[in-house]
Amino acid sequence: MNADTTDETVLREVLDRWKAAVDRHEPERVAALFTEDAVFQGLHPYSVGRPGVTAYYAAQPLGMTAAYRILTTSHPAPDLVLGYLSVDFAFTDRPTLAVYLGVLLKRTADGWAIAHYQVSLLPD
Repeated sequence: MNADTTDETVLREVLDRWKAAVDRHEPERVAALFTEDAVFQGLHPYSVGRPGVTAYYAAQPLGMTAAYRILTTSHPAPDLVLGYLSVDFAFTDRPTLAVYLGVLLKRTADGWAIAHYQVSLLPD
């Protein structure tokens, strides 16, 4: 990364596109933000690769939206950015679901992509 690009900036660039695609219920666009071999753990059994991400988000209800807040970031290696976030998934027919999300972004030839995504549902 250069001096003008911070870990938080990198996260926001990818996660803003993720949020937009989730909010518009565009599972293929969500999956395109992941690496080909991404490990994905939503609130269902994990998958590896973009097809699993597409299937997961295709199964989400229409009208679901995501609002995220970055809690912390780190830079474990030159081509990796780690982020820990709180995310509120809002629905049209049920209460908002608050989760924690860990993501590992990897710099690829095409730019930054999500290589690991893991949601945690923590008790109150």
